[in-house]
Amino acid sequence: MPTKNLSKQALEAVIRKSRVHLYKPIQIAEILFHHRTEKGWNLNDLESYRNISKRWRDEASLLLVGRRSTSSQKYQDNIFESNAMPPALLAELGKINKKGNGFVEAFVYKSLEARLSSVRGVEKYIKSSSADAFSIMKLVTLFQTTPGLKRSVDKMYEILVYALFASIVRALKAQITLEIGNKDAEILKDFERFIKMVLGIDAKQTSLIIPAALYRVGVTNAADRGLDMWTNFGPAIQVKHLTLTTELMEDITDEIAADKIVIICIDAEKGVIESLLKQIGLNERIQGIITINDLDEWYKLCLSKKYRGNLGLNLLKDVQREFDAEFPSSKEIKPFMASRKYNEIVLPSDWQIKI
Repeated sequence: MPTKNLSKQALEAVIRKSRVHLYKPIQIAEILFHHRTEKGWNLNDLESYRNISKRWRDEASLLLVGRRSTSSQKYQDNIFESNAMPPALLAELGKINKKGNGFVEAFVYKSLEARLSSVRGVEKYIKSSSADAFSIMKLVTLFQTTPGLKRSVDKMYEILVYALFASIVRALKAQITLEIGNKDAEILKDFERFIKMVLGIDAKQTSLIIPAALYRVGVTNAADRGLDMWTNFGPAIQVKHLTLTTELMEDITDEIAADKIVIICIDAEKGVIESLLKQIGLNERIQGIITINDLDEWYKLCLSKKYRGNLGLNLLKDVQREFDAEFPSSKEIKPFMASRKYNEIVLPSDWQIKI
């Protein structure tokens, strides 16, 4: 197969596998842009652009989607491996891009524009839904069926879980008491600075009451393992939407240091997870296994006439806030496209956008 076809297929695969933000495709596009508009770049020489291209990518992504990649350096560098966009294929794309006056760059950014359009459709549903009409099942279905969003459905799960848990804990006015049990005056005096700076309390006032709270870690790594949320009252929270294997379950529990873990999963996975936990002797660390149906039931209760006036309305606001923070709805994409004249480029018939 000609290298030209291989490089095109590699780029399409990178776009297809990317989340909404298209960090890796943007990095490729920015390398091609600098290669086209500046002299001296040799795309076969990976080390000449490996690191600087991350800065180019971050500048573009901060402008267009309001965020930059926070993945590990190893994961970021995977873009140049043989199963993604190795230098030989990138160099071929560079030739095609120069010959076409930047149409490969335009292809990437028009793909981003299409993804952002998909996000706006979901955003519209969230913002326009009333307590009577909102459904987490419909929202998840939108992500699973809207072209370009399926790869990011795990983030939607996290948002729905976080918004629900945080809203209920806040409505319950749950509190945590931190207390120093050792009343020995000498140790309290000697470690007074530690007590104040680390524990956040005063050696003379040896107890503190604080509101219970949950926190989202943010972007998870490429392997979809590790911690999704943590709490100041004990358990760590892991949201899973994929099938778990014994190895993956061991990795998750090994990487999370908390004594207790809460797992959220699809209903069909609950029995499998319980069986795996028993097999590997980790069931004692699991405080609870919550299914999507459980979440749906709690959402309906929060949005019922009984609770919607306070708890329900705040819940919908939390969903919207977390969605806006996680998913871009950029106003900068059109001016950017115009400034680089990408909107004037007519893509060849074999380079059409596939969301």
